[in-house]
Amino acid sequence: MRSWNLGEIETPAGSRSPVVLDSEESAARAVVIGLEPGQRLGEHEVKEHAFVLVLDGSVEVEAGGETAQAAAGTLFMFEPEERHAVSSSDGARLLLLLAPWPGPGHYRGGGDRREPTTAG
Repeated sequence: MRSWNLGEIETPAGSRSPVVLDSEESAARAVVIGLEPGQRLGEHEVKEHAFVLVLDGSVEVEAGGETAQAAAGTLFMFEPEERHAVSSSDGARLLLLLAPWPGPGHYRGGGDRREPTTAG
């Protein structure tokens, strides 16, 4: 068993310093992302099912021509290749789960790969 206290995981540079909690081949990937006030994850898509849980703060999510405001405790699910964007005017912390990891067609090129970080 592994566990993480999500409230203690720091993301000092906001969306530029996500923390990979776990990344199991053929299973799922869990990432904590911080959004500083005014930061935005611009419109993008992934090859996996993406679950985004608002841990702290509030966000605005855009997908499929819809916009939703969401507070802590809200969970979003996006289908593979569903385009979406997430922003926060006051700052927020998110838990991102991607499953299965990696999804069919996910590019697995070289480059820096952060090792999973565990806390707790």
